[in-house]
Amino acid sequence: MSRFSPQAVLLVDGYNIIGAWSCLKKTRDTAGLEAARYELIEALTSYSAFAGYDTQIVFDAQYQNTCSNKEMITELLSVHFTEFGQTADTYIEKVCASLRSTIAQSLISRMIVATSDRPQQLMVQGYGAEWMSAHQLCYEVQASVCRARQKYKPGKQSNTRFLANSIDAKARQRLAELRMGK
Repeated sequence: MSRFSPQAVLLVDGYNIIGAWSCLKKTRDTAGLEAARYELIEALTSYSAFAGYDTQIVFDAQYQNTCSNKEMITELLSVHFTEFGQTADTYIEKVCASLRSTIAQSLISRMIVATSDRPQQLMVQGYGAEWMSAHQLCYEVQASVCRARQKYKPGKQSNTRFLANSIDAKARQRLAELRMGK
């Protein structure tokens, strides 16, 4: 469990987001699905940390004959591959159902599901989750990058290490003369 309580739980339908974001679609089509997954994970790692969300990215393993798998990327981000025969939608619905009581007990304040799948949107809202479209998530991720840059933007710094290097040559010459007693 994390050392602080997250502001919200964000459940992301991974392949739905990859199919909706043009940059991820392009990566998927040129470099493959694994590269697109990695790019999505990278984008959401920073976003989760900045927003303070406990983020779970869910990928279908519906047609793969594998067991379910969970990988912790950071304290606030995990990646879940569903088990054989299970869709990301059903996984997300089960998580929403299980978190419903957690929200009622005020252990977490919000549950958000990011997908552009309309039936999924209606289903998770029935469990008390908020819905965020793939495009809205893309906008939020980009906006958080801009906010982070503004927040952590360093003040104007001299590009030289010593104060003497930041003054003009004439003043530097006069200071040298003063040090020599002239």
